[in-house]
Amino acid sequence: MQHHHHPDPSGTDGAREPDPPRTPKQEQEPASDDVSEVAPGILRTQLPISMPGLGHVNCYVLEDERGVAVVDPGLPGQESWDHLVDRVARAGFAVEDVHTVVVTHSHPDHFGGAMRLRQESGAEIVTHETFRTIFDTADLDDHEDSEELDVNSADDRAAAMERWFSEPSPWGGRRAGPSPEFLERIRGADGSTGSIFATPRPTRPLVDGQTIKLARREWVAMHTPGHTYDHLCLYDPEFGVVLTGDHVLPSITPHISGMAPEADPLDLFFGSLRRMAEITDVSIALPAHGHPFVDLRGRAEHIIEHHEERLDVIRNAVPDLPNGTVAAFMRVLFSERSWGEMAESETYAHLEHLRERGELERHFDEGMAHYTPVE
Repeated sequence: MQHHHHPDPSGTDGAREPDPPRTPKQEQEPASDDVSEVAPGILRTQLPISMPGLGHVNCYVLEDERGVAVVDPGLPGQESWDHLVDRVARAGFAVEDVHTVVVTHSHPDHFGGAMRLRQESGAEIVTHETFRTIFDTADLDDHEDSEELDVNSADDRAAAMERWFSEPSPWGGRRAGPSPEFLERIRGADGSTGSIFATPRPTRPLVDGQTIKLARREWVAMHTPGHTYDHLCLYDPEFGVVLTGDHVLPSITPHISGMAPEADPLDLFFGSLRRMAEITDVSIALPAHGHPFVDLRGRAEHIIEHHEERLDVIRNAVPDLPNGTVAAFMRVLFSERSWGEMAESETYAHLEHLRERGELERHFDEGMAHYTPVE
């Protein structure tokens, strides 16, 4: 089975040539203002985002007799909001027609417009029941007096993020944290635009297997932990449509976060991907980035294979790193330009998977996790 692998340098080949320039992936295409029907009653619109490796987020508009639901309403901020209002209008509706916002997971390019839509139109906010954002997690620190904190103040939110990122990661070492520009942007959002950055509070949390009526038909909620723990996909068995969010993307392999409440996030991700591969009657998969695609099973299997290969790279490196840290394994697994917290988090998820499988043991030395082969 031939697969077109995207450049996935493992950094194991010693001296190396400079990486050739990468061909842009479809998820990196800039947002267009086209509106197209991609499935019965479902329009694809695209909102611009400026994030590493991504050029747009797909904001799907699902039409019914009550108005519309929108899926993943872009980044926080006025500029993104203006684009959202424009796309809803190009789809033939007004913001007041939005009765439901579906947020597939807790990353800002997916939840940005949710609270403002709720304020403007009273829309329900639908997420998986485990939905959490970085702000929520940061605010879970129990040494704060909750009455002292104004949760909606931009300064408090920036401080919460700074606190969260100053905590060591589960594998030891400091977290990189958001850029100073991002923190400034959050601090600068006080006053009239403060609500723009408000973290959505779900009004309709779904559990796995629950159904919800959108676009004149029933959708089944699928909890698909992996890219984030709280990731939600929706499946419409009638027309064979799956809203895949960032769980399965057409050409990018989604980042797997090692930061999950469960012991083995990669195992959960494999399970979530196998569920996608088992849906037999898919007519179209609607991802949050890139173009709609048909072979959901093939993509899900390809992503599983990609992570199996990464596990093998780690297995092969263990003899040379008999007491390796997460950072040491990260350097073997990823090329230098990818080094950083996301790469460490993904490496940690793979190491923990091998530990849960009984292949590695972990011990802590001065707060840093080290992995050794099981004798």
